[in-house]
Amino acid sequence: MEGRNTERRGETRSGNVDVQGTVAAGWEPVRDAFLRNFEQRGERGAAVAVHRDGVKVVDLWAGGKDVDGEGVGGEDADGGAPWTGETAQVVRSATKGVAAAVPLLLHQRGLLDLDAPVATYWPEFKAAGKDRATVRDLLAHRAGVPVLDRPLTLAEAVDLPTATAAVAAQAPVWEPGTDHGYHAHTFSWLLSGLVHRVTGRTVGRWVAEEIAGPLGLDLWIGLPDAEAHRVGRIGPVEEVEPAGSGALRLRPKHAVTEAYRDPDSLTRRAFGVIDPAPDENDPVYRAAELPGSAGVATARALSRFYAATLGPVDGAERLFAPATLTLARTEESAGTDRVLLVGTRFGLGHMLHGPASPLLGPSSFGHPGRGGSLGFADPDSGIAFGYVTNGMRKTVTADPRAQALVRAVGAVTA
Repeated sequence: MEGRNTERRGETRSGNVDVQGTVAAGWEPVRDAFLRNFEQRGERGAAVAVHRDGVKVVDLWAGGKDVDGEGVGGEDADGGAPWTGETAQVVRSATKGVAAAVPLLLHQRGLLDLDAPVATYWPEFKAAGKDRATVRDLLAHRAGVPVLDRPLTLAEAVDLPTATAAVAAQAPVWEPGTDHGYHAHTFSWLLSGLVHRVTGRTVGRWVAEEIAGPLGLDLWIGLPDAEAHRVGRIGPVEEVEPAGSGALRLRPKHAVTEAYRDPDSLTRRAFGVIDPAPDENDPVYRAAELPGSAGVATARALSRFYAATLGPVDGAERLFAPATLTLARTEESAGTDRVLLVGTRFGLGHMLHGPASPLLGPSSFGHPGRGGSLGFADPDSGIAFGYVTNGMRKTVTADPRAQALVRAVGAVTA
């Protein structure tokens, strides 16, 4: 709870790194892990927030707002602005975890049948052999359309009528419902097409009106112009991992490495459905309502969102009824992923705890963003977690910086 005298306020300095924000008494290991990410793992600018039982216990930030204009610690000679408590970043696929709440809440309100064919709500989707694909299949990455025969331009990708029509017309690469594979980008248009036909609203508008607004979240699927000044630039950072750090190491198998190199592989095609690859710092991309990849958020907004899935937060009503919370944490797809080529576990849009995407424990559900960001809830411990960064690494589901923070949270709650 903000303002309690159990919080440790102010800054922690090590070298040229100033960690700003607050931690509640006993949560100092998370602050220490956050600091080490800057000292040892090449972090440039980032924030982390944690709630427990609806109370914020960690809210920290450090580094520079723009990865390509800033080192660590604050403003540099190139004029890079420091990260502040209000800085937001593109969180890539961590957006999926927020967007997945929309169909769950529609189901909770009796507006969406998870076991109905998608075509019940979206008749065009039955094309090319997808007539029996269910809403549950769509959400659990079993729809069989992680790729498009013809990639979309950025202009086509951000135009939802055009993009949803393309995914509706696409023939599946496996029989829907029989296997699963990560729908890295097409998830945006699958969910957009479904939600628009059920509600008459885009996913971004629905999240703004039904989730972010009531909860007071600095989180957008479709960044408004008025908030653009708060968003830092993201970019690649060097892969650094200290010897003896204890970080999870997932060395890609040869088949995975080759799949990312092969332009004809399902893996490359799934991540390349927008061609040429978009500049994620482009205002057009940030403003796009792409619920699978282009959300913008602060760490505290991600944490507060997941806290609200578990229970009330600062007087705001909980998002998920107990039955919906059970749905969110229940496995729908598991095993070797046709796209990622590693073992993955999915619920109804959320990624679940497992070797490829370690969260806090068996009950955890949420979603990582490729290259860094992570948000999740853990019902068993009452923990909600949000981490955002501007330094994008090559990791897809298990970034070492996020994992170091998760381990620190686990050590506190053990």
